[in-house]
Amino acid sequence: MKFDNGIERIDARAHAAGEALPHDSAVGHVTGRAHYVDDLPEYDGMLHLAIGRTDIARGRVRSLNLDAVRAAPGVVCVLTAADVPGHLDIGPVFPGDPLLVADEIQHHGQPLFVVAATDLLSARRAATLAVVEYDEEAPAVDVAQAIEAGITVRPPHVMHRGDPAAAITAAPRRVTGSMRVGGQEHFYLEGQASLAVPRDDGGMHVVTSNQNPTEVQKLVAEVLGLPMQAVTAEVRRMGGGFGGKETHANPWACLAALVARHTGRPAKCRLPRADDMVMTGKRHDFLNRYDVGFDDDGRILGIDYDLSGRCGCSPDLSDAIVDRAMFHCDNAYYLPNVHVEGHRWRTHTVSNTAFRGFGGPQGMIVMELVIDEIARATGLDPLDVRKRNLYRGDAGQLTPYHQEVTHFTVPEIIDRLERDARYRERREEIATFNAAGGVLRRGIALTPVKFGISFTVTHLNQAGALVHVYTDGTVHLNHGGTEMGQGLFTKVRQIVADEFGVDVSAVGVSATRTDKVPNTAPTAASSGTDLNGMAARNAARAIRERIAAFVANRQYADAGEVVFADGRVRCRDYDASFADTARDAWLARVQLSATGFYKTPAIHYDRDTGRGRPFFYFANGAAVSEVVVDILTGEYKLLAVDILHDVGNSINPAVDIGQIEGGFVQGLGWLTTEELKWDASGRLLSNAPANYKIPAVADVPEHFNVSLLEGVPNREETIYHSKAVGEPPLMLAISAWCAIRDAVSSLVDYRLAPRLDAPATCEYVLAAIEEIRSREAARGS
Repeated sequence: MKFDNGIERIDARAHAAGEALPHDSAVGHVTGRAHYVDDLPEYDGMLHLAIGRTDIARGRVRSLNLDAVRAAPGVVCVLTAADVPGHLDIGPVFPGDPLLVADEIQHHGQPLFVVAATDLLSARRAATLAVVEYDEEAPAVDVAQAIEAGITVRPPHVMHRGDPAAAITAAPRRVTGSMRVGGQEHFYLEGQASLAVPRDDGGMHVVTSNQNPTEVQKLVAEVLGLPMQAVTAEVRRMGGGFGGKETHANPWACLAALVARHTGRPAKCRLPRADDMVMTGKRHDFLNRYDVGFDDDGRILGIDYDLSGRCGCSPDLSDAIVDRAMFHCDNAYYLPNVHVEGHRWRTHTVSNTAFRGFGGPQGMIVMELVIDEIARATGLDPLDVRKRNLYRGDAGQLTPYHQEVTHFTVPEIIDRLERDARYRERREEIATFNAAGGVLRRGIALTPVKFGISFTVTHLNQAGALVHVYTDGTVHLNHGGTEMGQGLFTKVRQIVADEFGVDVSAVGVSATRTDKVPNTAPTAASSGTDLNGMAARNAARAIRERIAAFVANRQYADAGEVVFADGRVRCRDYDASFADTARDAWLARVQLSATGFYKTPAIHYDRDTGRGRPFFYFANGAAVSEVVVDILTGEYKLLAVDILHDVGNSINPAVDIGQIEGGFVQGLGWLTTEELKWDASGRLLSNAPANYKIPAVADVPEHFNVSLLEGVPNREETIYHSKAVGEPPLMLAISAWCAIRDAVSSLVDYRLAPRLDAPATCEYVLAAIEEIRSREAARGS
C-alpha cells in the first residue's frame, strides 16, 4: 500500500514486518530458559570475583595491606593496579577512569583491588579484610560545591541564535528562575556481570552483559596488552541496560579478563546489587537556570538557558550527554532568540553516565517548566501556551543548533489527543472539583515530546550485519546490535524474514559477537533498529538479488520479475519453495552468505560553531496525565494516562507499545519517587531497594491508554519508514510531573507556579504546597 507521497505503508497482513509478534525470548523469560551471564553453566575451576572498594570519596592511599586478604580461605589471587600489564585507564572517550586505584581516589566505593576465590562468598568475605590507610581530603559532592570550587571534567559548550538579550529586555513580560533535576539509578533487573575464559591461543573470550561489545573487546585488549583480534566479546542478552551498560559494564569485564589472564582459569565478576549501585554511574542530575521574555499571549520572544550537569569524577560520556540536554531544551517549541550554555561540573562521586534519554530529559523538562511559568503569569491554560509556541512543521524554523524542523507531527498529535482524551472537558471537571475545597486537589497536563534520533557523535551512526541462507531454506542472522529486552532481535528478525518472504520462524538470530560483526557502535541513542535493521536488510537483499538473478536466468526473465512471498519464489513458470530454491542456487554455486553495512546519511554537527544537523529525524509524541494530591501530606496518585506516539510505520506494534508503556513508567519514577541521596562525605545513602523506590504495579493507573499515530510514515529513508521508540516515551512522563504542579497551583487559583523540582517526592510536594501558600499570602499583604 502506498500513500500519495509515494511512501510505502507496511501491511501487517502481508509482511512479517508490521506484525505484532511476541518478543523472541518471551517464553524463555517467563520459563527461565533464557540464559543470562550468571545462568551459564560454570567451568571447572572457575573463579569468582569480589571488589575491594575505597572508603573515602577524595584523597590518596597512604598504605594498603592485603596479607589477610591473600591468606583468607578459598582465595586464589588478589590483584591491584600494579598487576595490570597494559593500559590502566579505561576511559571510553577521554582519560580519567582507572580500572583500579593506583594512587588518587576520586569517589567513595572506587575499585581498589580485586579478589579471586573458588566461590563468591569466600571472595566477598576476603575483600573486607584489607587494611587501608588514607590521606583524606574534603570532597565536592554536588553541583553547587563543584561550581564554587570551579572544577570541571570538560569545557563548556554554547549554542546561540538571534539576539536573546535584546529580545528578553524588550519583552512585555519576563520570568527568571531555576530548577534542580535529580539523577536516577538504572536498576536493571540483571546486575553487572561478565565471564572471561582464556583461549588456548593466548587470547580471551568474554561473555558480558554489555551494550557495547566492540568497546569491551578494545578495552580488554588494551588492559591485557593484546591485539583486538585476540579478544572476542559476546552478548546474547541483557536483563536491562538503559544506558548503564554502555560504558559502566566495561570495568567488570576487564577485571574478569585480568584475573583469567593471571591465573589461566575462567573468572566471573557479578556485582551484588549494593555494590552495583555504589560503583556504577547514574543519570546526570542538573541545575538549570532560565531567563525568558514573552508577550501577553504567552509567546516566547527570547530565552537564555544555563544548564549545569553533575558529571561525577571523570568525563565518561558527559560531553555528549550535556550536549543532548542542550539539544533538547527547546523540546517542541520554536525559540526565535535563544542562548544555551552547558557546563560539565566535576564532583567526587561515581562518574555519571548514559541513561535512557542521554541528557535529553534533563533539558526538556526545564522547557516544560518555563511553559507552566508563562501560563501562570498570563492566566492562560498551559496547553494553549504550548500550542502557541510549537514549531510550525515545514515553516523553515530552526532549532537552537540551526537544524531545520521538518516532518513535525506534534501539532497533529496534540490535536488528536486533546480531543480523544477529553482534555478540555476534564479541565473543567477538575476546576469544579478543586473549587469545592477539601484536602484533595486534582491536576492535569498535556505535554509533547520532540526527540532527536541519531548519535550526535557522527561516526557512531554505522552498523554491520551477517546473513547466511542454508540449503534447507532457513536463515542465520547476526548483527552488531545488542538485545536488552527492547525487542531489537525480534524486529531485525522480522525485517530479514520480510526480505526473503519467509516465516519469521525460519530466521534464527545468534548472540552478538565481535568475531562475526566487527567495529560496531553501542546499542544506544534509540538507533538500534534504524542502524542494524538497515544493515541486516542490505545483507539479505544482496543474497536475494543473487537468488533472483539465478531464477531469472533459468526463466529468461528479468530479475525484477522474481517474487519472494509466502515462503515461495515465483517467476513466470517457476514456482518453488524458498528452501528448494536455496538448495538449487547452492548447487549452481550461488553465494548464499553476505555482509551488510549501513551508515546514517545527511547528519553532521560542528561543535565549534554550535551548528549542524545532528539528528536524522525527530520522534514525536504527547501524553495527558491526571493526578490527585493530598494537600495535608503531599501524597499523590496518578489517576489516568493517555498517550499518542508517532513510530512511523511500526515494525512491531506490540514491541513498540511495550516500549512506550515501560518508558513512561521509568520516566514516572525519575520524576516522582526515585531520589538519589549522598551524605556530606560523598557516601551514597540510597544504595538498595529499601531506600531507593522505583515504581511498582500500584503506581500505574488502571486508566493507561497507549495509541500509535497511524497513517504517518517516517518521510526519511529509515528502515521501512519506521521511527525509533526506545528513549522518547520516557519524557512523556513529564506530563505527570506537570500535573502535580497543576494541582498545587490550584491552591492559589492558578495565579502562581509552585517551586517544585524533580523528583517530586511527597516531602517536596508538601514543601511546595507550604511555599506557594506563603508566597500568595505575601502577595496579598
